[in-house]
Amino acid sequence: MTILIRGAGVAGLTAAFALARKGHAVTVLDPKEPGTGASHYAGGMLAPWCEGETAPEVVVEAGIGAASWWEDALPGLVERKGTLVVTPARDQSELERFARRTRRHEWMDEAGIAELEPALAGRFRRGLFFRDEAHLDPRMALAGLVEALVSMGVPILHEADARAYAHIIDCTGRNAITPDSQLRGVRGEMLYLKTSEITLSRPVRLLHPRIPLYVVPRGNGRFMVGATMIESEHDGPISARSLMELLNAAYTLHPAFGEAEVIETGTGIRPAYADNIPRITGSGRYLTINGMYRHGFLMAPALAEELAVRLEAEPQRRSATA
Repeated sequence: MTILIRGAGVAGLTAAFALARKGHAVTVLDPKEPGTGASHYAGGMLAPWCEGETAPEVVVEAGIGAASWWEDALPGLVERKGTLVVTPARDQSELERFARRTRRHEWMDEAGIAELEPALAGRFRRGLFFRDEAHLDPRMALAGLVEALVSMGVPILHEADARAYAHIIDCTGRNAITPDSQLRGVRGEMLYLKTSEITLSRPVRLLHPRIPLYVVPRGNGRFMVGATMIESEHDGPISARSLMELLNAAYTLHPAFGEAEVIETGTGIRPAYADNIPRITGSGRYLTINGMYRHGFLMAPALAEELAVRLEAEPQRRSATA
């Protein structure tokens, strides 16, 4: 079975990997370099229980196996150190609300927070620790998938004749947003800071009524700070307001971020359905994986494996109806 994957973001590359690993003849098509779309600016948090604050249960359940999938695909990449959630003393009600809307967490006091993250000692009275969550570096993950696909003989092309393939899987993300697609664009903005004044071991979420923040350590004194969620398809540079709000929130987490270098800013347009649930749509020869919203690295593995099951079942369905 020859399969063309259109799009080399996290959805397309995970789908190609899952199919190639099962022995299918797969080709990846993208006019741009792999991993240069919205996936390039992702946080890489494999945090299904934290996402349960706002995400439907289907996202939580599908995301539970994401860390194991990534570890199996790219050994050594996943950091299984959990997620710490904190909030300033004045916003303790936000922490209580977060706790009510999520599960699989432990309450931490000041001493517990200091033990997890010594740099935050004395800064927060209480927090929530999601011990079973994980994270990875999205850029390393995308590059690792490309390397793995190439080693399996999967061509990654800038152009191809779709008529030559038995199946076409559209994973083109924002490029698939049309008036008839039921998709909308959600703008996310992020920045990278660099400082030697603070060390974190795991993603830390700072709850705030207006702009919740997450800070993800990337090693070598680098931290990814994100992210805004704006209902817009404008793909210009980060706005001054968003930059100030992200920096102010980072400073609230720790004043050392006030002296950090801003080494990168970025924006990405993430496609989403009305219910914000990523899914596979279509039938027959043409299928689509889209609507990843903010759940790309969390949901892509489950969708990739679902796609593989669908395609493997198709010959059986044809035989049964012949």
